[in-house]
Formats: sequence, structure tokens, C-alpha cells
Amino acid sequence: MAQPLPLFSRRLFQNTSRLQHLSRARGHGSPFANPSRGYANTGGPRNSPLKIWPFVAITLAGSGAYALMVRSRAGTDMTPPPPQLPSPPKSTPTFSPEKVTILFVLGGPGAGKGTQCANLVRDYNFTHLSAGDLLRAEQERPGSEFGDLIKDYIKNGLIVPMEVTVQLLENAMQDVVSKSPSGTGKFLIDGFPRKLDQAHKFEETVCRGRYVLFYDCPEEEMQRRLMERGKTSGRADDNAESIKKRFKVFVETSMPVVDYFEKQGRVIRVKATKTPAGVYEETKQKLEEKLGKTF
Repeated sequence: MAQPLPLFSRRLFQNTSRLQHLSRARGHGSPFANPSRGYANTGGPRNSPLKIWPFVAITLAGSGAYALMVRSRAGTDMTPPPPQLPSPPKSTPTFSPEKVTILFVLGGPGAGKGTQCANLVRDYNFTHLSAGDLLRAEQERPGSEFGDLIKDYIKNGLIVPMEVTVQLLENAMQDVVSKSPSGTGKFLIDGFPRKLDQAHKFEETVCRGRYVLFYDCPEEEMQRRLMERGKTSGRADDNAESIKKRFKVFVETSMPVVDYFEKQGRVIRVKATKTPAGVYEETKQKLEEKLGKTF
């Protein structure tokens, strides 16, 4: 015995235009959902059983549409949300080279970059931004979403994803420039960029660097310095195994950066095997040649 149509199916017969809208919206596009189709003009007998199929199709489509509508109203619609589109890239860098002077400071681990940056800050009013220090501070910051990631990368002598480093540097620069009455700043960015993609990303989105200040030091001397520093620094990466990894990564990834800038005439090369005072004298001399006496 045939079961009576449920209430929602009877209502669908009374409002076929609404059914048509629902079926199209949910992807149930059936030819039977179009009430203007001339099924009565097929030439068949008036009591042909084929005439019932349009209504069966309407009922099935309506049942599906109704179920989806109920789920949606109940908050259980399983339709996946639309994908989140990425933010559009910056059309221009955040800072102008006319307002902001940037020297990238590169050299292998233990080449003495931090010592020389401290001298330049003292004598020439630079702001020293160490990519490594910013990353270490971020990994210790309570609630940092990048803390564990940064810790694992540093421990294994690997390069932290550039998006994290570039954003931390930009934030630090913005803090300095915003406090300057003239909106200017002079920055020594220590230990960055360490890869070509970092160099491109930074100059495209933050600011073009003026020069790379490269401290050239042999591996044996850098290892000796780092092992000595490790006795008191407490840094997890100041041990023999990490030092070897760091130097290998530097040669493979950072030397191509030095070569890239050198081809553009934007490298100031300083021999870092002398005493710290001797290295600083050479640093000042070469910077004055490029930037002027007061740079």
C-alpha cells in the first residue's frame, strides 16, 4: 500500500518555483524541476504511467533540498567553507631607502659580527638588529605561536622560515622609525639575509639594503672562538656538533647571498682574523670610503 506523501512534499507541489531554486542552489539540477517543460504534449495517453516520474523526481529532489535546508538551519551543514584567499602582496616596500639606511652584516658563526655592530652603534648611531637575537627572544616570549618551531630550527642549525624572520625584523624597524621625529633610521641587520629568497623577500617587502658588510673568517678560527664562547654563553648552539652544522649551512646558503650582492657592487668585505680593534679600524675605513666620513 502506497504511503501518503509527507507534509514537506505536499508543500513542494504547491510551490514548485521554490523547489526549483533550492535544487539549483544545492546542485540538484534535474530537468524535471522545470515546471515549464511540456510533458503533457508528448503524445502519450492521458493515463500514461510515465507522467508520474516528473513528480517522483520532484519529490526526491525536494526531500534532499529540504534535508539540507534543515541541516543548515540547525548548524550542521557539512558543505565545506570556501577557501581563504591569501593576502595580496605588497606593491611597494614598507620603508624608502631615502629614509632608512640598511647595512646587512654577514659572516660565518663566530666571525665577530656582534662585536663590530656594537662599535658602530656606539660611534655612528646605528640601531643593531640581530636576526638571531630576535628569534631567540621570540622563542622565549610567553604565548608565542612560533616559539617551539624556532627552538627546533636553531637547535638543529637550520634556517628559520623566512616569513617569521622578515616579520620580526620589520616590526623592530617600525618601532624605531615611528619614534624618530624625522621618520628615519639607520640599521645594522646582523646575520641576515642568510638565503637568497630571504634577500629578495626583504628587499621587495621591507626595504632595499645599501650594502652587505661581510666579515670573512676561516672555519678553524670561527670554531675556536665559538667553543670558547660556549663556556659562558649558555647558548644551545655553541657546541661542536651545532657549530659544524651552522658553518655547513652558512657556506651552502649564505655565501651565494654574498656572491649575489657582490655582483651588484654592494659588498664591503672585511678580514675578520685580526684583533677586534684591528677589524673595527678596517670596518670604519671601508665604510667611510662608501658612505662618507660620518655615514
